[in-house]
Amino acid sequence: MNFKQWIDAPAIRTVTCRHTDAEKYLVSNVLTPGKEYEVKNETDEFIFVVDNTGKVGGFYKTYFE
Repeated sequence: MNFKQWIDAPAIRTVTCRHTDAEKYLVSNVLTPGKEYEVKNETDEFIFVVDNTGKVGGFYKTYFE
């Protein structure tokens, strides 16, 4: 699936954000601990979710349960 179609695609599943303690990047602006997010796509290392800005963003799986 083309990444431009992810926002309109149905969610694969939902995940809950565990933490926003990032070593290198600031993710506390777009993720909220304890909130559930819709997964639009997933790879071995990343999960692509609709974040607090309403856009699809890719994050490490370590942030989610």
